[in-house]
Formats: sequence, C-alpha cells, structure tokens
Amino acid sequence: MTEQRQTGAGSGTVGVYELRRATEAAARAAYAWIGRGDKALADDAAVAAMQTELESLNLDGLMLVGEGPRDEIGMLYHGQRFGSGTGKPAWDLVVDPLEGTSFLAKGMTNAMAVVAMAPHGTLFDPAPARYMEKLAAPPAARGRIDPEAPVAERLKQLSAALNKPLEDMTVYVIEKPRHKALVQAIHNAGARVALYPAGDVAGALMAAIPDSGIDALMGTGGTPEGLLSAMAIRAMGGEFLGRIDPQLATEAAAVEKAGMDLARWYRLDEMVRSDDVVFCATGITTGLLLDGVERTRELEKTQTLMIGGAAGPRQMLTSWHRRA
Repeated sequence: MTEQRQTGAGSGTVGVYELRRATEAAARAAYAWIGRGDKALADDAAVAAMQTELESLNLDGLMLVGEGPRDEIGMLYHGQRFGSGTGKPAWDLVVDPLEGTSFLAKGMTNAMAVVAMAPHGTLFDPAPARYMEKLAAPPAARGRIDPEAPVAERLKQLSAALNKPLEDMTVYVIEKPRHKALVQAIHNAGARVALYPAGDVAGALMAAIPDSGIDALMGTGGTPEGLLSAMAIRAMGGEFLGRIDPQLATEAAAVEKAGMDLARWYRLDEMVRSDDVVFCATGITTGLLLDGVERTRELEKTQTLMIGGAAGPRQMLTSWHRRA
C-alpha cells in the first residue's frame, strides 16, 4: 500500500505511507534496548535508523527541531537538510526518534518514535526552548479555554465545552515533581488525574480524540514533543495551547537572550500555520495510544498512527516486517 503527494515544484514526492518507514525503523531499532538500562544506546539506535530512512526518501526537507544543535549532534541535528534541493526546502521536519528514552530503558510504557512535517516556514520555531507548558483538548474545546485562568476555572470551561460533568473528566499528567501542585489542583476541582511516567505526545493526542477516556492534557514537558503534538492536533481538529516554560537556569538564560515571552500562550494556529501536515508515530513499548513492537522468530510487528496527508484525520496501520 503506497501513496504519494506532491510536495512542491522540483521537490519530488513523499507521502504519509512512505514517511512512516522512518518511525517504524526507529521503533524496531530501539526495541532491542527495552528494559536494558542504557538509554543512550537505545537513543543512538533509534536516531541512526531514522536518519537512514529519511535519507532514503525523495524528500526536500529541513530539520527544524531534531536531536540538538549541529555542534553537539552528528545526526538529525537542527538545520540538517534532506534531499538535493538547492533553494528553499519544501518541508520543515520535527522528529523525536525515541520519545520516552529513560522509560524505555526501564521497560516502561508509552515509548514511541515520532516524525512530522509541514510546509517550510509554517511552524513555530522554539529556538533554545527545551520545555513548554501545554494544554490539549478535544475539538469541542477549540477556542473555549483560557489557558491563563486557574486550573479549576480551565476545567469548568472544558466541562462546559464538552457538556460533561467535571467529576467525570480525566486529565493526563506526566508524573513529575514539578506537577505536584497541578495534580492537587485538579483533584481539588473534582476531576480525575491519569498519571503516566512518560508520553506527553500520547497524552496530548488522546486528549484531542473525542471520547478517548482522556479529556485534557496539562503540564510541562518537552518543547519538541509539544510541537509534534500541535502538528498532529492541527490535522485532527483538536485544541492545543503552549507556553515556553524553562526548567533549567541555562535554558532560562538562553530563552531570555532570544527575547521569548514566558508569559505568552501560543495558540494552535500560531504554532502550526498550515493544514498541510503529515504526522507518523510508531509504538515501541505498549502504551495508552499505541501497541509496542512485537517480535517473533521471523517477523516484527509494528503499529503506526498516521495523521494528515492521504491518511486524513487519522489512520492506524499494523505492519509485519521480516527480520534481517
């Protein structure tokens, strides 16, 4: 099953079914490191596999957000160019070859490989910001939540938008010490909390899917994961809001130097200024959103969520790969 889509004059063609090869390759490479306690080797394996597949695609793209700056990272670095184009690239890419690195090393849930792309120049550039406060919700909540309001008020607004009693609502939160006050505020408001050790991309997407069992995602996580979530949710029609929220002194200094406003909440249409989005995520360890890689003596099974392009709002693809 293949699909191709024009990406711009002279840029060649690539589609969601081709792009998924990059996340499937990264997931299969990382599988060998589940529960082995070495997150660095797991990440290295996923990065190398994704790099190889992206290079094999007929893709004219620029890595907007990758694994890090070029002087620190050898592959999938910020600003890396794919394809043989000489002018402006057709696409900007955002990747996370192994989302949930530490937790994969412990054999825990929600690890996945993710890649997304949108037309060049249509994405928010987070520059040095590594962390972002996020709020994700279903389509019915679009434009109806004030992210600057207290947590209890936000939940009341969400309850009204979804026409759902507050006590029946569940909020996905990453289990981190920084979220202790947030969790207490959600409980005090009368809603439930679903605490997970990792996987805020999975949580954000579940929040954007109506009647998924998750009504919202709240809290601070990685900025690349936030941008990836925003890209998928733009195509799905849900709500996503983000605010730069540095967690380290060095990051805060870099963000201040870049002139970024820490009080500003970015709307979804500011973060992703095009509907022409392609998003792929392949599960590595089984989680709330995706099944993980399964291996037999001869085959490896993957499950990939594809959003945008020919896949429309979303498709789930199960594939069997013959082992080398």
